[in-house]
Amino acid sequence: MKKLSYIILGFIVGALATYYFCPRQVDDGIDDIKFVKPKGVISPDQAKTLNNNWTMYRKAAVDSAASMQGRKVDNRSTWWSLDDIENYLAFAKHESDSLGYSMTGIRVYLGVYGENAGQDKKDYTTMFMVPTAKKGTDRASMNPFAFQGDEEDCPECSPLNDGGTGYPPGAPYPN
Repeated sequence: MKKLSYIILGFIVGALATYYFCPRQVDDGIDDIKFVKPKGVISPDQAKTLNNNWTMYRKAAVDSAASMQGRKVDNRSTWWSLDDIENYLAFAKHESDSLGYSMTGIRVYLGVYGENAGQDKKDYTTMFMVPTAKKGTDRASMNPFAFQGDEEDCPECSPLNDGGTGYPPGAPYPN
C-alpha cells in the first residue's frame, strides 16, 4: 500500500512538473482571423493612374477656383487614423441601428470649408463620410435587382469629417 501511494505521488509530481516546465502553445487568436479582400481593391499603380488622371483633368480647374479664394493650391487628400475609422464605423453602426436603420456602407463626399473654419482650413477642400443605410433592420433583400451601393445616405446619422490634410495639401499620391 505504501508503494502505491509513492506511485500516485510520483504521478502528481510528474504532472505538475510537466505543466510548469513544458512549453505550451499560446493562442493569440491571430491564426484564426480570416481576411477577405474587399471588392474594389486596386493596385498602387492603378491608384497612381487615377491620381494622375485627376491631376490632368481637374487640377487646373481646382487651382483656378482656389486662387480666386486666395490660395495657390487646394487640398487633395484627407487622412483619418485607423482608430478614428474603426471607432467611426462602430459609432455609425450603433447610431444607425438606434435610429431604426440598417447600415449598409459608407459614402465619401467632397466639401469645402467656409469662412468660419479658421485660417488653417478656410476655403480648403475636405472629405467626409456618411453612413448609407436602409430603413429598418432587415438585412436580407427580396429584390433580385438590388445592387450594392444603391442604398441611400442615412439622413439622421452623423457624418465623419475633420481628417487631416495631405502634406503639403497639394501633394499627389503617394503622399
